[in-house]
Amino acid sequence: MHLLQEDLARAHCRARLQDAEQNRRFHLATQFAKAQKQAERATRRAERASAKARLSFARLV
Repeated sequence: MHLLQEDLARAHCRARLQDAEQNRRFHLATQFAKAQKQAERATRRAERASAKARLSFARLV
C-alpha cells in the first residue's frame, strides 16, 4: 500500500511538472508572437517615415 501512495504522489508531481512546462511554452509562444507583431508595426512605421522623408526631399529639389 505504501508503494501505491508513492507512485500516486510521483504521478501527481509529474503531471504538475508537465502542466508547468506546457504553460511556460505557451507563455513563451505568446511573447514571441507579440514581439513579432511589434516588430512588424515598427517596420511599417519606419517605411512610412522613409517614404515621407523621400517625398519631402523630392519636393525640396
